[in-house]
Amino acid sequence: MSPLDLTIAIPVRNEERNLPGCLDAIGKGLASRVVILDSGSTDATRQIGLDWGAEVIDFKWNGRFPKKRNWYLRNHRPTTRWVLFLDADEYLTESFKAELPSALEDVGKTGYWLSYSIYFLGRELKAGYPLRKLALFQTGAGEYEKIDESQWSQLDMEVHEHPVLTGKIGVIPAKIDHQDFRGVNHYVAKHNEYSSWEAHRFLMTANDPEVRAAWTWKQKIKYRLIRSPLIGPIYFIGSFVVMGGFRDGGRGMAFAILKMAYFTQVYCKIREMEETSHKRN
Repeated sequence: MSPLDLTIAIPVRNEERNLPGCLDAIGKGLASRVVILDSGSTDATRQIGLDWGAEVIDFKWNGRFPKKRNWYLRNHRPTTRWVLFLDADEYLTESFKAELPSALEDVGKTGYWLSYSIYFLGRELKAGYPLRKLALFQTGAGEYEKIDESQWSQLDMEVHEHPVLTGKIGVIPAKIDHQDFRGVNHYVAKHNEYSSWEAHRFLMTANDPEVRAAWTWKQKIKYRLIRSPLIGPIYFIGSFVVMGGFRDGGRGMAFAILKMAYFTQVYCKIREMEETSHKRN
């Protein structure tokens, strides 16, 4: 079978633990191109990509728009019809790869929401809030939300920005495995950075009608609740009780508590930033 008219772009930085499994799960011959977007890795990440046969593109962020994914789309526009952005801790499953060809042949779709299984403490979670991302779309159909950070974070890749596309969006039901082998310490540190970004992003863009118009319905709910200290408990009840996270026992409770803490952090950081700004003024 000929490779699909698809570029798989994998943004990375120091991903030597996750990247080999990610590349092996893709396999040879699936996509026309596999590209590693490397942000100055100091471990074996870059060599792992080259040894596998992927193209490696170096990226250095200047602290402003665009970040890594949009920079790639603008400066190294894929020559394939489709592009899939895949994180190094995301592993294509056989069921997903089986559904992919027919999805890419659908001329009525310009993008697809993808579903992900979540692994926590070594095993897949059975329930809780589903993880979905709009990570597969036609080249030229759009790009990720434009947020000019002006160096107020150190995150050189889009965090929770989603692609803003023209055309009809579909869904691929088969899941991609989301497995991070860097452990709980990395998870907590990463979400501490993400919560700071979320707080800044909300304060910088919440009153921008153009940005708000591009929000998904989930973003609209999140940002409506984000000024309330109840956002964390609401997430916990939704994930652990309503969405059945209790089925995973202690792991499900621990995961829901960590996510509750994340949203509580965002709320606290927003309040703190507002208070600091008020005192300065």
